[in-house]
Amino acid sequence: MKIIVTGSLGHISKPLTQELVQKGHSVTVISSNPERKKDIETLGASAAIGALEDVAFLTSVFTGADVVYCMIPPGNYLDQDFDIVAHYNKIGNNYAQAILHSGVKRVVHLSSIGGNMDKDNGQLISHHHVENILKELPADVAITTMRPTAFYYNLYGFLPSIKTQGIIAANYGEDDKGPWVSPVDIATAVAEEITGTFDGRKIRYVASEELSCNEIAIILGTAIGMPDLKWHIISDEQMLDGLKTAGLNPAIAEGLVEMNANVHNGKLLEDYYRNKPTLGKVKLSDFAKEFAAVFNSKPTNN
Repeated sequence: MKIIVTGSLGHISKPLTQELVQKGHSVTVISSNPERKKDIETLGASAAIGALEDVAFLTSVFTGADVVYCMIPPGNYLDQDFDIVAHYNKIGNNYAQAILHSGVKRVVHLSSIGGNMDKDNGQLISHHHVENILKELPADVAITTMRPTAFYYNLYGFLPSIKTQGIIAANYGEDDKGPWVSPVDIATAVAEEITGTFDGRKIRYVASEELSCNEIAIILGTAIGMPDLKWHIISDEQMLDGLKTAGLNPAIAEGLVEMNANVHNGKLLEDYYRNKPTLGKVKLSDFAKEFAAVFNSKPTNN
């Protein structure tokens, strides 16, 4: 098959490209960075260098493809002027136009847990908007919507507090239990959907392991030589102040606090548990080795 992969050589798109190429498919990877061209070609894929903001470019690349994998880069959370909703809406609409004009009939869209919710999901509302944009495509366009859960690598965000205070702190935690996922398991699931036969519209959640925050603290703490590491719950106000102090865009900081609050009260996870997937192969203990390597080798800027 001729497959288009967006996301350059990111956490998901790189292993996805590798798997699809190994299975004998013709893969074109879209990247905005010309310096990625050689790396993409080294994987056995073709590179299409251009901007997701350019509908004509996307349409040209999509034309003739059997399947397109669509993801939206999250943007710079430290940019004080960044409008995450406008960013997602813009790229989502560009994808929809390119799909329509190119005649592509099969799409796999990377959304997120919380993509089903029109409120109480913080910055994940952007994924909800894009899901709705793509739903408006003609019925003969088959769409699989992937909803991965919390990424393991988001835990890197706690490195500063672990190093400076010896704790993990957020406005969710302790006995709160939820699903986490490795990008490798997401890539595997996306590859299954791309290479499988599908019609109509489908939702698929992706998770690797379900853990309480206390369990996460034990696994990470053991890996970094801090077996007594604890995960403490702080107030929404404390969380917001900490994110703003760290330099996050205020609107995104507020969105993260709202998202976390709805992890804590369970709202964000309700649809996941109603449609619980088979868990992937990569466990937190595997990621903990990478986490420990980063903890021990890279200074944390405060």
